[in-house]
Amino acid sequence: MNIERCEDLINWTRKAHALLADCLAEGAKQRSDSLAKMLLDYLAQHERELTVTIARVIEHAEPGALQAPLHDAVQGDTVRLEIDSETFAQITVEEISQLVFAVHNRIIDLYRSLEKRRELHRASGLLGEVLQFEERETMRLAHQVNRMQEM
Repeated sequence: MNIERCEDLINWTRKAHALLADCLAEGAKQRSDSLAKMLLDYLAQHERELTVTIARVIEHAEPGALQAPLHDAVQGDTVRLEIDSETFAQITVEEISQLVFAVHNRIIDLYRSLEKRRELHRASGLLGEVLQFEERETMRLAHQVNRMQEM
């Protein structure tokens, strides 16, 4: 995916969460163990909710911020996600959590690096808003996953 503007990045973020949701849901269908299935279903639903919220961010964002160029700040390898449903169908509950949080942390790290770039000042507020949302949702998700695993 070619990411040239802030809107492209936010759309990539939405699509990353949608892809993760699809992989989690498909992985859940292939599981027989109830804890892993329940966790995968919960995570898939959470990721779907994130896609809806991020779509709303785009709808309500200032057009100037959305159109702000990223000046080659995002490279192809940075946004390539290599996840699939087969992996989620086979790994342990702990590994599921680790993989999901790795994707979330990758998104957070990307936004943190962009938020600090001076040449992106037109989009810094919007990037900061998405960063805060991602951080808050990742913390909430971590809390929920920990509670599920304690059951």
